[in-house]
Amino acid sequence: MPGWPGEAASAAEGRRDPDPSRDLGLENLVAHYEVFVRSLDIPPVLIGHSLGGLMVQHLFSLGLGRAAVALAPMPADGAWQDPPRNGFRSLGLTGSGDHRGFVPLPRSQFRHTFANTVGEDEAARLFERHVVPAPHRLLADLGFGPDDPRGPAQIVVDTVTAARGPLLFVSGQEDRVIPDAVTRAAYKAYGDSAAVTDLKQFADRGHSLVIDSGWRTVAGYVLAWLAANGVEAVTEEDPDPAVRAATPLRSGSEHPAGPPGW
Repeated sequence: MPGWPGEAASAAEGRRDPDPSRDLGLENLVAHYEVFVRSLDIPPVLIGHSLGGLMVQHLFSLGLGRAAVALAPMPADGAWQDPPRNGFRSLGLTGSGDHRGFVPLPRSQFRHTFANTVGEDEAARLFERHVVPAPHRLLADLGFGPDDPRGPAQIVVDTVTAARGPLLFVSGQEDRVIPDAVTRAAYKAYGDSAAVTDLKQFADRGHSLVIDSGWRTVAGYVLAWLAANGVEAVTEEDPDPAVRAATPLRSGSEHPAGPPGW
């Protein structure tokens, strides 16, 4: 699947030269993935983490995707509570560290807020492999500018429709960026929908649950949940296009983990 517009080949390269993503904003990021999903012959499984988890819900609301998984998603409609808002600000997402149009994530803040449930050595490896500066424009669009009280920009999500496939929310109960309570609130917002909507909470897991050494546990649960809902995992080489509908499309979960964290 495609990465973000302007995404570097590695996090190290992205830290050395982040300029290609300087003008990346929320609108063109969402449009980037919508265009790609609409270009597919078969509806994919949509999987996204953090902002990707919110974008997945938006794409699902547009009738795209066979099933969807939102892992520690940012809340829709700017529905933030103080703890997560403070969690994002503790990551340095206030614009105060703006450098050439980007906001870097300090290693110590990543360790404390993003990789808080893993050891020091693993946190250091995750930082080197995933963290890149965040475009200031994107942070401003999300409401995290230095003097911006708006909160995150609204992304349309249809929580009522029954005309969709199954949707799974996943949270880490030690997440300091998107606390478990925020993911639970997002799940409960779908209470009026007759479509399948489920929630899985992982104890002792933080916001790094999709990239740290425990990722296989999360992935295994997701695959089992998809199978239980009639969506089987396949390989890209499967010749049957009807079967390949189950091939996941991951939005955000494999992107370098620059703020606000993917």
